[in-house]
Amino acid sequence: MVGIAHSDIVKAPKVLLHDHLDGGLRPATIVELAAAVGHELPTTDPGRLGEWFAAAADSGSLERYLETFAHTVAVMQTEQGLHRVAKECALDLAADGVVYAEVRYAPEQHLERGLTLDRVVEAVHAGFREGCAEAAALGTPIRVGTLLTAMRHAARSQEIAELAVRYRDTGVVGFDIAGAEAGFPPTRHLDAFEYLQRENFHFTIHAGEAFGLPSIWQAIQWCGADRLGHGVRIVDDITVTAAEPSAVTTTGGTHAAPPVLGRLAAYVRDKRIPLELCPSSNVQTGAAPSIAEHPIKLLHDLRFRVTVNTDNRLMSGTSMSREMTLLTESFGWGWMELQWLTINAMKSAFIPYDERLVLINEVIKPAYAKLLSRD
Repeated sequence: MVGIAHSDIVKAPKVLLHDHLDGGLRPATIVELAAAVGHELPTTDPGRLGEWFAAAADSGSLERYLETFAHTVAVMQTEQGLHRVAKECALDLAADGVVYAEVRYAPEQHLERGLTLDRVVEAVHAGFREGCAEAAALGTPIRVGTLLTAMRHAARSQEIAELAVRYRDTGVVGFDIAGAEAGFPPTRHLDAFEYLQRENFHFTIHAGEAFGLPSIWQAIQWCGADRLGHGVRIVDDITVTAAEPSAVTTTGGTHAAPPVLGRLAAYVRDKRIPLELCPSSNVQTGAAPSIAEHPIKLLHDLRFRVTVNTDNRLMSGTSMSREMTLLTESFGWGWMELQWLTINAMKSAFIPYDERLVLINEVIKPAYAKLLSRD
């Protein structure tokens, strides 16, 4: 089916695995929190500020893109600010039909005004608890787990890994490393990953976005990542042959040879390692030339464990419903494909297996069965 209405997609249950807390603030909240802490913004008009964030993220300038996070992180340096941002994040995701989300943030980036790592985590958790409770009262229940991120250019990954394990029973469901890939390979943080494996704890690694196959290979084979943050560059290990005029079929048409997977791509597919693809963000960062040319279509057709995500909702001016709408418009996908993406994500979540099954069997499948029956 082609042409599913965006308003219908909003109502469908969705699962989000790759969303940055400091990349999803409401512009009006940034203005209010900036005034409270004395931080100067490019503009204090919420509408124009939202436009500024989108323009800076789309500019093609890494400096301008990074500047956007300087403003959001600056207003997330107090318990009140962190609490509010987390609460509003839960409410915004729930209003968009997200029933389960894993939201990541780097505690080490929120210490400029005297907070400790533990107080950062506790403030964020309190905000998510309040947001989830309000969402449930509004009839849009959502469950949110957090991923604690260590910055790959810094030297605190072991400390953040231990922090994540310390809060594993109160809301933290996993660990992540983020930041510039080139020059900062995941193997710099092997001690942290080995510690997490000894603790039977889940982790994902930003890999295969700005840097290519070596980043993915290290994340999986050296570090043991459960999932790949983005991982879009796995297509560099897939050979697609264009149809040749000489390749004539018995019906008179032409056909191309099937795509050939290299050993790393085959390993990722066969091991069902989830790819946390973020289409709009991937286009902004140059990992894909456009949504229509995004490798998600090829990876879907080859049956990789594909998930769709938002990355930074503010910077990309997006939501889960918008990402799904773009995919239906670009590839003609219907409810069957959207259900497949959603179940893939829920299967790949870092909560216990039985809890994932409840959401799949009692929330996701019944809702999509109704949507499919209408077509």
